[in-house]
Amino acid sequence: MGKGVPEILRDVSSGLRMTEQDATVLLSATGRDVLRIAEAADRAREIAVGDSVTFVRNQNINVTNICINSCGFCGYSRKSGDPDAYEHTLETVVRKAREALELHQITEICSVSGLHPDYDADQYAGIITAIREGAPGVHIHAGNPMEVAYAARQSGISTETVLKMLNEAGLASLCGTAAEILVDSVRDRICPGKIPTDEWVRIIKEAHSMGIPTTATIMYGHIESDADRARHLAIVRDIQDETAGFTEFVPLSFIHQQTPIYQKGLARAGATGREDILMHAVSRLFLDNIKNIQVSWVKLGQKMAQLLLIAGANDLGGTVYEESISKSAGAVQTDFLDPLVMQRMAEDIGRPLKERTTLYQLI
Repeated sequence: MGKGVPEILRDVSSGLRMTEQDATVLLSATGRDVLRIAEAADRAREIAVGDSVTFVRNQNINVTNICINSCGFCGYSRKSGDPDAYEHTLETVVRKAREALELHQITEICSVSGLHPDYDADQYAGIITAIREGAPGVHIHAGNPMEVAYAARQSGISTETVLKMLNEAGLASLCGTAAEILVDSVRDRICPGKIPTDEWVRIIKEAHSMGIPTTATIMYGHIESDADRARHLAIVRDIQDETAGFTEFVPLSFIHQQTPIYQKGLARAGATGREDILMHAVSRLFLDNIKNIQVSWVKLGQKMAQLLLIAGANDLGGTVYEESISKSAGAVQTDFLDPLVMQRMAEDIGRPLKERTTLYQLI
């Protein structure tokens, strides 16, 4: 018989590394065990990063929602000719970047877009150049392994060459999105057009080997099992053991309302509050080599985000002055979180709020 929750938590507190099976057990916990796991994760957070709750001043620029893929969990993508399809010109990207810097004093611009049928590596590099032109000196956090693979395919070049082009254009860090669940049997059902797990891993490792840091994410609460979530965490931890290139881990709770996979009855109605708590807490306990666990207020709302700061998370992400993707899936209040509100959230649980850079230097 395997270990139970008390034994696993005892082992972790004594410095033993959690196994994938341990993670599966914790992710399936119920009742007061949920609170015990959250408390253990909060202690682990305190040891790893101290008490500060951090955030970054950032702006999203989603350049286009036109996409060749039709992922079941996405309410954002459109096809060319759809009435609400859009594509910003590079001039518009320059203007948006300039306004973000001048109006909001942001330190980061984040850009991820649809896989436009006309885009290639030059176009993706051009977007980075346009952001840099509009907001010189701002950290550009953009792209993801799927976009890199797509740009490589469109241009007939290697993913390594694409990363080099983006980096030379001004890319400072890569988004670790398009990960969803790193289990191909799940990916085949929710995003059959996306790259498989091994390609996502390879591109992330390529970025890390070139000195381009990335985030890591998981998108949970749809069709995956607790064991699938644990497998995903194990893959992320193994990469970090090898490269130390992840800056943070970001659990992304599935926003279900307007997504095809939910509307067809093929996915559940998002994660429960219990699952949200356990996903963040177990991430903290399992990912002993990633310092920062970010909570997505865009996905979870302010009250749940605050609670997760006492369940292992230490970072509130960004101010996000423009957000389209979660909103398209049915999320509300996604556009902006005032640092004054963040300060109230942090101080209410007895913790200080600190502004940071994308790479977690305090400002």
